[in-house]
Amino acid sequence: MTTFNWAVALPELVLALSGIVILVAGVLQRKGEGFFPSAMLSVAAFLVCGLLVLLAPSGQGYAGTFINDGFARFMKILILTGGLAAVVLSVSYRTRDAQVLPFEAPVLMLFSTLGAMIMASSANLMTLFVGLELSSLSIYILCALERETVLSSEAGLKYFILGSLASGLLLYGISLVYGYAGTMEYTGLVEAVRAVAMPPMGLVVGIVFVVVGLSFKLSVVPFHMWTPDVYQGSPTPVTAYMAGAPKFAAFALFLRVMAGPFGSVAPRWQILAEVVSILSMVYGAIAAIPQSNIKRLMAYSSIGHMGYAMMGLAAASAAGVQATLIYLAAYLVMNAGVFACIGAMRRQGREVTGIADLAGLGKTNPGMALALAIFMFSMVGVPPLAGFFGKFLIFASAWQAGLYTLVAIGALSSVVGAYYYLRVVKVMYFDAPAEQFDRPAPSLLFISGGMGLATVLFIAMLGPLMAFAHQAAIALVG
Repeated sequence: MTTFNWAVALPELVLALSGIVILVAGVLQRKGEGFFPSAMLSVAAFLVCGLLVLLAPSGQGYAGTFINDGFARFMKILILTGGLAAVVLSVSYRTRDAQVLPFEAPVLMLFSTLGAMIMASSANLMTLFVGLELSSLSIYILCALERETVLSSEAGLKYFILGSLASGLLLYGISLVYGYAGTMEYTGLVEAVRAVAMPPMGLVVGIVFVVVGLSFKLSVVPFHMWTPDVYQGSPTPVTAYMAGAPKFAAFALFLRVMAGPFGSVAPRWQILAEVVSILSMVYGAIAAIPQSNIKRLMAYSSIGHMGYAMMGLAAASAAGVQATLIYLAAYLVMNAGVFACIGAMRRQGREVTGIADLAGLGKTNPGMALALAIFMFSMVGVPPLAGFFGKFLIFASAWQAGLYTLVAIGALSSVVGAYYYLRVVKVMYFDAPAEQFDRPAPSLLFISGGMGLATVLFIAMLGPLMAFAHQAAIALVG
């Protein structure tokens, strides 16, 4: 029986309605005065939506195209947290000519987060595509918000052109899957795949195109070329947003699609996941070494981190899914904290992003230096910080799946990656002090301090987080 169970999508409905209301309210404000109210209303919408995510009933709705389960809840909480952190970071941001961002910025982040949440709950390939495009179109605009600067315009244009190509490849893959399986619903795809001993070659090719389209959103090798320029050219809060919520949504799709409908043909895509994981870890570690801009450094760092997270997908097991979810949670707190510190890198009201600009920060601003050092050590994987537990669980799941070569390469990549993370610490504590930064805004102190505590005390949250991730993995894999 066809059912339109509206309640399962109540958080998304509330967030969509909130976005429309905030957009109208922003239009009615005087020019230049609408940003702060828009940001505060967006923060409130995120908090209400997060509560509704925890309270929304489980089940399917909208004629089987939308699903709400433990896995969707976990990913939505991560997505909302990433979006919330980015909006808070944007409150204190000033453009290169010392102007605040337009009021549309937090609204665009809200609509992009809405698309990401739809992706996490998709039960149909068309729902997947609609959520992906809603999220992507908002980010295209966010990247080019600073229209008066060449770097921002270049970032928006590059992301738009390459993103459109990736969307086309994804849609072509969906059409192939539909053509050979006769359905776009995940449950129907499971039955279609299991009904034959050998899946048709066209279906396998379709799966590959779907993987390619999603890989672009994750910025994994060889679909990473947009990442460094877009990270560098976009406003820092937008970069912080892109490094969080959209990646979590893409991973939610990866896990739901590959572990769900195509889980029974895992041996056919497992090797592809392994290759992408290896290339991303190795390239991310090596390419970050010569970087002198901290935003570009974080771009290559994100490529490497997504490679580590792909190890859980390559394991093709419930333990792999659980480890990936924990890793993404750890990456969220580390990444948001780093970008809060980057947002505080200002002199005389102008943003500076050179690693050399951090020289002597341990003397000029000990608190900020300590927070950034904690995040750098955590990204290396030093115990007992958040990054250590994420990497340990990811490596353990891959080892249990017999992917010994993948684990060995991951460990070596971590050693290489330690160089450029520790180089930042060395510049802060051992180089001659550079000119002091401006006093950080309260919102930046709140995010960096809160994420720093979460990184240090991650072990205290690990038990409940593991239980939550386990329920999510069981809901997905069974």
